Amino acid sequence: MTRPHSADAINVGLAGRVVLVTGGVRGVGAGISSVFAEQGATVITCARRAVETLPYEFHCCDIRDEDSVARLMSAIGEEHGRLDVLVNNAGGSPYALAAEATPNFHRKIVELNLLAPLLVSQHANALMQEQPNGGSIVNVCSVSGRRPSPGTAAYGAAKAGFENLTATLAMEWAPKIRVNALVVGMVETEQSELFYGDAESVARVASTVPLGRLARPADIGWAAAFLASDLASYISGATLELHGGGESPPYLAASSANK
Repeated sequence: MTRPHSADAINVGLAGRVVLVTGGVRGVGAGISSVFAEQGATVITCARRAVETLPYEFHCCDIRDEDSVARLMSAIGEEHGRLDVLVNNAGGSPYALAAEATPNFHRKIVELNLLAPLLVSQHANALMQEQPNGGSIVNVCSVSGRRPSPGTAAYGAAKAGFENLTATLAMEWAPKIRVNALVVGMVETEQSELFYGDAESVARVASTVPLGRLARPADIGWAAAFLASDLASYISGATLELHGGGESPPYLAASSANK
């Protein structure tokens, strides 16, 4: 099985870059932060609640709140003088059937997964447009935005909108800023059993992926690092799919031709 390359083997040229990873303290976000840090970037993370013993610069920030985001960006500008990369990673949704969830629940999910990253991107754009070398924005989208998303309807709809937003911002903010998206499938994190069941269930789910495993957070980190780097200098408004080969159509399991 092919393994991700180590930081010692690959250098994508991010040393010295100032990178903000929203929600970069656990799960996929932690994997992204780790890869950028290994590549020599100055990593800044944020979350609503304080996190202890984090190896990166951390700011408490509610990305849904304009004043909170403005304070975060102001602090980055004052401390570092620039922002080279924004990774819009924060998001998510608990399981809730569409007919049973309240309108307020749906509103909050869309706000977190679509309107909040737009808000952060607006403030990042204001910084990056003034920089000689501009900047790069990487949006963490989801396969849930490309297929039915039962139990997370508002999340799937928001992620579909987020992917469209990526293409629009890439056009509006060019040529100074490149904006791209990662369309992420199932990822193995410290909360995998919460979503997929016990360890045995996680293994069964992983076996349905053509590559035979769930993604690791670092897999997402390497893809984000590539899109943020000069290696991707002519890539903007694009989406990179990270799903291990995709999902088998359900009809195949019932088809006699597949037996």
